[in-house]
Amino acid sequence: MGKKRIVKTEGENETQKPAEATSRSSSKKRVESGILNVESTYNNTKLVLADSKGGVLAWSTSGALGFKGAKKGTPFAAAKIGEVIGEKAQQFGVKEVKVVVKGVGSGRESAIRGFISKGINLVSIQDRTPVPHNGTKAPKPRRA
Repeated sequence: MGKKRIVKTEGENETQKPAEATSRSSSKKRVESGILNVESTYNNTKLVLADSKGGVLAWSTSGALGFKGAKKGTPFAAAKIGEVIGEKAQQFGVKEVKVVVKGVGSGRESAIRGFISKGINLVSIQDRTPVPHNGTKAPKPRRA
């Protein structure tokens, strides 16, 4: 059967160039203030940087940085994520940030510390960890 060859014509290469230009223009978006959402579980830490309206600018997780297994939930991994998102925030021109924290993991505080190490001002920190009011229904007693 053999391999199929794909031949590119000159017209196809020209259509790809404008697509690259549009991706560059999106990174030039200027945002003065934003919201940093930190979701920290026992197994992982996720950071999402959004503008004041809620549109996502950048995100990262400890798994995306190459940490595997139990190392994803460590404060060290969370600090590294904070530094990566801090660099991306500097590219967008973010000067101040409100932080919203969710979860009970060990990376809550270190992710914020890693983020503000890049020189971005912290306006407020909110803890929106979900807390059950009553919990689930208790199981029925065992039959004899």
